[in-house]
Amino acid sequence: MSQRILVCTDLDRTLLPNGKQPESRDARRRFARLAAHEGVVLAYVTGRHLALVDKAITNYVLPRPDYVIADVGTSLYESRDDCWHRREDWDDEFSADWGSMDHTSIRLLFTDVIDLSLQEAAKQSRYKISFYVPMYSDKHALLPEMQRRLEKHNVKASLIWSIDDPAGIALLDVVPASATKFHAVEFLMRREGFAPENSVFAGDSGNDLPVLSSSLRTVLVANAAEEVREEALHLSATRGTSDSLYLARGDFLGMNGNYSAGILEGVAHFLPETLAWMDGSN
Repeated sequence: MSQRILVCTDLDRTLLPNGKQPESRDARRRFARLAAHEGVVLAYVTGRHLALVDKAITNYVLPRPDYVIADVGTSLYESRDDCWHRREDWDDEFSADWGSMDHTSIRLLFTDVIDLSLQEAAKQSRYKISFYVPMYSDKHALLPEMQRRLEKHNVKASLIWSIDDPAGIALLDVVPASATKFHAVEFLMRREGFAPENSVFAGDSGNDLPVLSSSLRTVLVANAAEEVREEALHLSATRGTSDSLYLARGDFLGMNGNYSAGILEGVAHFLPETLAWMDGSN
């Protein structure tokens, strides 16, 4: 092979079959076979922190990736000698976005907002402030008000909204403006020399939308919520990136398009040569 292929995927309800829809029986086995190919570099891109990524790898018998983009894009780890090494060069890319403010001082800007409940300490990180929000909350009023407060204090931030369907609650992350999943994947591609035509990202949720609506080659798995599907299509059409977004449908290798089956379907759509790698025939 003359070029490496970068496969990036979200974990929960994308690679991990922890949603309501069924998983195809052979999907994860085929995914592991693809990841084991010498030409494939694997990255997990997730809202989880690193310890929970390791837990998922063990519990779901997943391939160990070459890279982990964790905490909704605000941390990047490289696997070397069976150890995780944090990429400080990624931290340097966005650390100035919050100016003189830190996690505590930014969180205090929203203490009077009754719809915001701070998530558990384990789900917070240096550059990620995570809240629970009731499903009935009006995000179209809430998010602009939060952004107004941040801008007043010269904080450059992205507000990442997603839905935890099994728990029936919305999730809201405040991260540096330059540290979304999209920015992290783009940074990894640039620094490690991955060509756009040989890179694919797969996701399912609201915090994947910055990538799904970008010019990168992306896959929305079939089990994604209808709200996310509609928003991904709308944003992609608005930004002129519709050709870069693939919606998994199923009926690929006899699988249903959910979770890892959808990842494989999308990768094969953009990179047909990988089909033989999934079957183990090459």
